[in-house]
Amino acid sequence: MPTDRLPRLVLASTSRYRRELLARLGLPFTARAPACDEEALKANLPGRTPPERLAATLARAKAESLAEAEPGAAVLGADQVAAVDGEILGKPGSAEQAAQQLARLAGRAHVLVTAVALALDGSVREHVDVTRLFMRPLSRAQIERYVAADAPIDCAGSYRIEARGITLFERIESADHDAIVGLPLIALTSMLGAMGYPVP
Repeated sequence: MPTDRLPRLVLASTSRYRRELLARLGLPFTARAPACDEEALKANLPGRTPPERLAATLARAKAESLAEAEPGAAVLGADQVAAVDGEILGKPGSAEQAAQQLARLAGRAHVLVTAVALALDGSVREHVDVTRLFMRPLSRAQIERYVAADAPIDCAGSYRIEARGITLFERIESADHDAIVGLPLIALTSMLGAMGYPVP
């Protein structure tokens, strides 16, 4: 399909990390805040919802929330959830909460689930990426030093893997390292390629 006939690509996110990741694919796109209430969606899901289902539900809701307002556009929604022992960890919101989350994760394995949904003309393509991360044992001083360095208060799991957060880990098992930052670019490339976008 000629590139001038491809659907406009819209990222339903205000995250600078997701904007930077999507820009790496070399496709023109615009970014808009999704028009859905994430907290209300979470409240309507049953308790102990698996993290994969939660992330997929929120990614799809974000994409669909703009699809009607952007007719003819391919709208990309994404969400990320960290979980340990089946319990979902929210974004910490403060340095103290980040330190508490890291103390809980230290010396243990947890999962980071990243979901994407691509909505176009009433249909939705979806992908869920699950990464297992094994964190080093950490002292309180190490945790506080890290939180002061990266200020990961808006990050699922309380770390920025693309910055100094990489030093917290012994091992990472992932199909796509970019999924940890916010978008699984390997899967997304396949999704967009199947729609006719010129990637690579």
